[in-house]
Amino acid sequence: MRSKQKNVKEWIILSKASRLGPAKFSQLMKYFGSPEKILSASFEELSRVPKIDQDTLSYITNKAKELNIEKDLDLMDKLGVNLITIEDTEYPSGLKMIFDPPFVLYVRGKLKKEDENSIAVVGTRRATNYGKITARRLARDLAKEGITVVSGMPRGIDTSAHWGALEAGGRTIAVLGCGVDTVYPFENKELMGAIAKKGAVISEFPLGAIPERQNFPRRNRIISGLSKGVVVVEAPLKSGALITANFALEQGREVFAVPGNVTSPYSQGSNSLIKEGAKLVESVEDILEELNIYFKEERTKPYPSLSEEERIIMDHLSKEPLHINLLVKESGLSPAKVSENLIRLEIKGLVRELPGKLFVKEV
Repeated sequence: MRSKQKNVKEWIILSKASRLGPAKFSQLMKYFGSPEKILSASFEELSRVPKIDQDTLSYITNKAKELNIEKDLDLMDKLGVNLITIEDTEYPSGLKMIFDPPFVLYVRGKLKKEDENSIAVVGTRRATNYGKITARRLARDLAKEGITVVSGMPRGIDTSAHWGALEAGGRTIAVLGCGVDTVYPFENKELMGAIAKKGAVISEFPLGAIPERQNFPRRNRIISGLSKGVVVVEAPLKSGALITANFALEQGREVFAVPGNVTSPYSQGSNSLIKEGAKLVESVEDILEELNIYFKEERTKPYPSLSEEERIIMDHLSKEPLHINLLVKESGLSPAKVSENLIRLEIKGLVRELPGKLFVKEV
């Protein structure tokens, strides 16, 4: 299943140049016109291009000629990876409009036209139960409305968002800070496979690239660039999610934030965004209304299939907060059973936990 592009090898070779970012690549393309001409240029010709560093010059004129790209092509075939370049019609239109769009995307799965309606859901790796449940519910509700959920696949909020979209049968895109042949974190191997089947795992980094710290800010600009808006669910003051939110503002995207526990360090960043003007989000309605995206159909909220214990708890909850101890007393269930069923109901999006072990009905 080799790529039909005639010059795919040249694009791969250039993507492996560690110091060749989008700005330098754009300079080279303006000067030479094509990847083939860039790679066939002499050292003297390349030296005339402004702001091209010595490492890049050495790579193009020396190391590039020694690379065995057949190994990359074989692995791409094996994993079902396609290369999309900035010159291809399949390249996401929204991403192309940002200041420094990646010149290649390695895609495991498929990018589709419908992905232009995308929302990013991001947050901390050290998420609380509240954060993970909220991210999962928001992503699930977005996917039900035909919105593609974009995130970065680390543990915590991002992982919860991807699973939420998949549970709804929707599309989700994971943007990696390493090659698409690398599972990071490794515990998300099953998730990565599921995303590739129902959406896409993408990266601007070549196969074999490891998840180095400096890769993630570059990754974050793609997450926001693919999306119409970024929802920060839980984030401390120093967080990659806040970097993504800043990229979103620079790119003219909307920024949303879910309010969190004011005593939790993992909510300080997201709460700060709200104070600075980010749209406060409690439900999917808050996101879609701000973006003027209409619901696919009239929204109804019938109960899904519930167990007897789940139904007992739902019958005792309302829109008014109820403490878990009182819920135990009124329901007649044991504390362990009440806690176990509340978690299930939160995952289903029917119940929400408030600070102080208070619970309210979401439907």
